[in-house]
This record gives sequence, structure tokens and C-alpha cells, in this order.
Amino acid sequence: MTENKKTKRALLCAGGTGGHLFPAHALACELTRRGYDIHLVSDHRIERFAKEFPASERHRVVSASPSGKNIFKLFRSLYALSKGYLVARRLMNKIKPDIVIGFGGYPTVPPLLAASSKGVPTIIHEANAVLGRANWLLAKKVDIVALGLPLLKGSSAKSIVTGNPVRDAVLEASKKPYKTSRGQDDFYLTVFGGSQGASFFSSVVLKAIGFLPDELRARLVVAQQARADDEQAVRSAYDVMDIRAEVKVFFDAMPEKIANSHLVICRSGASTTAELAVIGRPAILVPYPFALDHDQEANAALLVQNGGGWVKQQSEMTPEWLAEELKRLMLDADLLERAAQNAHQQGVKDATIRLANAVQALVNDEKINQPTLGGAQES
Repeated sequence: MTENKKTKRALLCAGGTGGHLFPAHALACELTRRGYDIHLVSDHRIERFAKEFPASERHRVVSASPSGKNIFKLFRSLYALSKGYLVARRLMNKIKPDIVIGFGGYPTVPPLLAASSKGVPTIIHEANAVLGRANWLLAKKVDIVALGLPLLKGSSAKSIVTGNPVRDAVLEASKKPYKTSRGQDDFYLTVFGGSQGASFFSSVVLKAIGFLPDELRARLVVAQQARADDEQAVRSAYDVMDIRAEVKVFFDAMPEKIANSHLVICRSGASTTAELAVIGRPAILVPYPFALDHDQEANAALLVQNGGGWVKQQSEMTPEWLAEELKRLMLDADLLERAAQNAHQQGVKDATIRLANAVQALVNDEKINQPTLGGAQES
């Protein structure tokens, strides 16, 4: 008579943004394939990006960032973290996870601290080249710090570089080869920026396209993300210019949109740059200028230094500059094709496998080998 093996349970914790939840989603899919029971912890934004998250249960832990100079806001944030910690301890007792994995954002702090206090194995994954504030708080408490990119400064014996996990949809999109746009061919432009870029891009990109010669505007096919408040105005502006455009607040199939693109204009979050590299598409990257750690500048620099795109600071990205850049790139198919190839060569397609292997080794109390990337973005 064979003994039934106990199903391993993994609790994944992530802030409620795509940048945190997308790599968590990728790992959840891989661990599910390996027979794990997946639970997810996030905040009130959990339903926006986690509709298809492969978890048997989703849990919300109230949390807040302990930042700012206002003493009352600071105490309120610390109170929320303390309350979240007590909720997380009860959650640990209820679901009894074999491992807890955090992907950044303050909702990860209470469950990771609760797990650590109970002796549950813990891993955090940092997608950027700079440790985020939540991960910085947790780094000394957890067993393993998995890195999407080598840190610009600081490291420890518990750090391993796995690369940034990308969703199955991204891996599927990466199978589509880059097809150049020449002469009068349609030119597919994709523009997105999340909550930290959609409004800015809506204004600048529309004006820049208005400056283009008629023959270039006639080639454009645009897919653009816009804020709900701007969506109708952006759509109407494209109609007035007679531009073929799809404007949405959120694209469910963004990897497919990227794969169809000849050029992308976007922010340079870690998940975004990882997906651009794996799919292999050139981009004009505009780092979010108000990030405290300037992590998006570091992400963009790694892609750009290897010829996978171009970076422009938001303060310098005028409609006039962008119009000239679009004109230059639309008329140089060979340059865009080389940039697509350079981006693709940096993609780490097996980052999810590498991270899942580390998770499994920690659960089984086995030695964790340092994955060999041969560089931050080797495919």
C-alpha cells in the first residue's frame, strides 16, 4: 500500500499592481504544474490584475506604506501593518503553508514576517535592480532573496539571481517573430504606461502623431492604454486624425499587443522590460520620474545599453521630439529590426523555472544552487 504524499501549499504575496502580481502569476502557474496548492495574498486591488490568478483561495491583508512626514499618517500606517500582521498570523495557522513567497509591495510585509516568526520557509523576489522598500525591510528576515536583475548595490550570501518570471502568455507571444514594416506597410505602435504613465502618454503621443507627415500617419495602427477619464477624448482625437486606433483602459492580452508591435512606447518597470526582452520588441522607454529609488531608470539602462531600445526622460519628452523620433524609426526598418533582435537576446525565458526550482529546494531542505545567467538578461 503506497502512502499518499501531502500536497505542498505555497502562499504567494504581492502588492496589487501588475508589476508585483504578474511575476507571482507566472510562478503560481509553474508551481501548480508541479502539484502545489496555491494561495494568494494581496490588497484591495487584487481583482484588477488577479482575475485569472491560479489560486485555490485569495486573501486580503490590509496594509499601508509607513512613509511620509505627517506623523498621523505614519502612526496610521504602522497601525495598519500591525493589524495586518495579526491577520497574517491567523492565516498561517489556518492554511499552514509549506513556503511563503513575496513579490514586493507593502501587503507582503505582514505575511512574510508572520511566516518567518513561525519558522515557515520564506523567499522574496525583487524584480528591479534596486531593492524596493518592502523587500528592503524583509531582506534580513527571509531565507532567500531572489533577484530579477543583479542589484546595483548591496547583496548578501542569501541572494540568488533567477531573472524575472514572465507569464505563459508572454512565452507564447515570444514565439512570434518580428516582422519589419517597410515602404507603405502598416506600422503597429503600442503605447501603455499603467496608472503612472497613461495620462502623460495620452497627451504627448497624440500631439506627436499630429506633427507627423500625412504619409506616415496613414501607416499607423495604434493600440493605446488610457485612463478612464481620458479614454473617450483619446479615441475621439484619433478619429479626428483618421488614425486606426484601439484605445482601452486595460488590455487583457497585452503580451499579444506587444508581439504585434513594430515599436512600443512605455514605462520601464521590471515586468515591462522583462516582457519586452522575452518577446523581443524595440521600445522607447520613459522611466517614471517620481520613483524614490529610481528603479525604472536602472531597468531601462540595462535594456538600452544592449541596444534593445531607447530611453528618454519624461521632462525631455516633448511632442516635437517624439514626432522626430517616430519619423526616424518608422523610416528605418533595419534599425528597428536590430533593436528587436538585441532585446530578444536579453530575455530570460526560463526565469520562472529557476525561481520554482529554488522554491522547491527550500521546501525540501535541499541545497539551492546559484542559477547561472551569464549576464542579467541571457535567454
